[in-house]
Amino acid sequence: MTGWEWDEGEYLALLEAERRDYAWIMGRYGGMSPAESRAAALEWYPYEPPGATCRGLVFHDSAWHWAMGALYGDDYTRTAPDLGRPPDHSGSDGGTDPS
Repeated sequence: MTGWEWDEGEYLALLEAERRDYAWIMGRYGGMSPAESRAAALEWYPYEPPGATCRGLVFHDSAWHWAMGALYGDDYTRTAPDLGRPPDHSGSDGGTDPS
């Protein structure tokens, strides 16, 4: 078995949603430009083809967790507890407007 068997449409939708959230966080909290934040998201969330070992394993934690860990270190919830819970950023645009 190669890991979780994803429906391709479901996988792609989740992949894009996580990329969008990651990019938004990198722009908002990391000060990255829209292009930089999108590039960081694409690097962290690469497309994994069907059958890839552990495809989608990165989804076991939220984009918030991964981005904050990249920006502030893995123990960010202890060293910066105010960053431990994501704000509601409904309607985020994938980092194109990090304000």
